[in-house]
Amino acid sequence: MNEEVRGPAPLTDEDAAMYASWFRALAEPARARLLNLLAIERRPMAVREIVECCTIGQSTVSHHLKILTEARFVLSERRGTSTLYRVNETCLERLPAAVRTIMGQEPHRAR
Repeated sequence: MNEEVRGPAPLTDEDAAMYASWFRALAEPARARLLNLLAIERRPMAVREIVECCTIGQSTVSHHLKILTEARFVLSERRGTSTLYRVNETCLERLPAAVRTIMGQEPHRAR
């Protein structure tokens, strides 16, 4: 089925809430830095590896990774007794599109 492309449309309550949750997750500088690290590395990393690259402790890194995972910016995968974290590649496309949508620059696609 072809999607009908329209001009900018007002955000739905559901989309506005989702986008707001994304920006809340990025509102903490440490989380922005952690996401940046994972985006640059482009590989799964254990918390201990991430801590070695940061100036914050393990428990704080784990807390911030939990929030980034809940917002789906970061994906986690259990391997044995470790959990590995990696950037959610879909976010690299969807976050800029979300900003354009909020700013009325992204066309609305009918579902």
